[in-house]
Amino acid sequence: MNLSPTLETHKHVLIRALAVKDQALLDERLPEIRSADLAEILDQLIEDDDLATALALFACLPIERKASVFGHIPSDGQERLSASIGDGDLVRILDRMGSDERADVFKLFDDDRKEALLRRMAHREREALKRLASYEEGTAGALMTSDYVAIPSGLTVAQAIMRVRQTAPDAETVYQIYVIDNQGCLIGTMSLRQLMVARPQALIDDLMIHDVIKIGVEAEQEEVARVVARYDLLALPVIDAEQRLIGIVTHDDAMDVVETEATEDIHKGMSIGQLKDGVSRVPLWSLYRKRVTWLVLLVFGNLFSGAGIAYFEDTIAAQVSLVFFLPLLIGSGGNAGAQAATLMVRGMATGDVGVKDWGKLLGRELLVAGSLGLTMALAVAPIGVMRGGDAIAIVVAISMVSIVLFGSLLGMCLPFVLNRLGWDPATASAPLVTTLIDASGVIIYFSIATAVLAGI
Repeated sequence: MNLSPTLETHKHVLIRALAVKDQALLDERLPEIRSADLAEILDQLIEDDDLATALALFACLPIERKASVFGHIPSDGQERLSASIGDGDLVRILDRMGSDERADVFKLFDDDRKEALLRRMAHREREALKRLASYEEGTAGALMTSDYVAIPSGLTVAQAIMRVRQTAPDAETVYQIYVIDNQGCLIGTMSLRQLMVARPQALIDDLMIHDVIKIGVEAEQEEVARVVARYDLLALPVIDAEQRLIGIVTHDDAMDVVETEATEDIHKGMSIGQLKDGVSRVPLWSLYRKRVTWLVLLVFGNLFSGAGIAYFEDTIAAQVSLVFFLPLLIGSGGNAGAQAATLMVRGMATGDVGVKDWGKLLGRELLVAGSLGLTMALAVAPIGVMRGGDAIAIVVAISMVSIVLFGSLLGMCLPFVLNRLGWDPATASAPLVTTLIDASGVIIYFSIATAVLAGI
């Protein structure tokens, strides 16, 4: 990881101040650096195995700032840094972090460390942390925070404002207020703006929105992000099986999910396994393992291309000029197939298309792919005339239309097939589609060449 020039300058100044024990310079510079930037500096020190300097710098921060900075450090850096922090200090840091961040950090520790930390916490915080940490990764429960503003029904606006003032300091966001009944069930919501402009004696129940957009605690995080984006929500309330409000997922956390899922799909789209951290942090062996499996499998897949060429040796020997067009044709089919697969995978990820749309999409793809194939055939036909005459031009043009059409339909259908089998549609990657079209394109091309040229 490389720091920006500004952060690199801050880093050198801070290290020099630590070396000469210039506390005045540290007190001057540290408040000027944003928490996210300071976390990046600490993370690079940890990556460079300069943990002692990172700890010394971290120790110079007030407790509130420690919590803020610690929350911005990547998980592997948090794990290494926390290993050198005492249980008492770590508990004080965790107490000042958001409940969702606290649960994420807590999951990094082994059982002994978890137990030691829990013993030092107050009963209420301990139970809340255990509950949040118990939810399965990738669900709304693992993503949510329990720091939200909720008020009971039946209050007046004036009473509600007083209640909000009491709970707001510990809330993740105060812009959306949730109304619950005596059993803690979510029955309404309203914005802070609605509350502030309403008459003091008006009843909350008359002002609140009753049709609340909410999601179950076991819902997948992709669905959470989709709902937040679809309805443009600042926060999405999370409920349990009894409809009780147990947390909220804020907009920034939902957007983190979008980024994570997009990155994962991009990696899968190029046949790369899921990376726990950024590419600059992943160990070389892990990076090798994530890439080698599909590459080896696709190597054997390409053997079918070689077998196809070997089968048509007589046709190739009779018209050597056919070889000139082989990379062009199978490359065009692979590109068209990769485009179609990418469109379908992204459409399925955003909810724009589903299995029920397959028939309609197939018809549309037939028309589009056919038009693309004809256009590309017209573009290469003159080259066929120059390289081998009219017969070769006809073979190349027919093959171009056929291969582009086949590749596009394969690329469009493969994500639906994988989804039906319970696999991630993103696995319909460009390398996989290209390999399949390479083998089939060879067979299509030389079969057409054999048929056309034999009749001449």
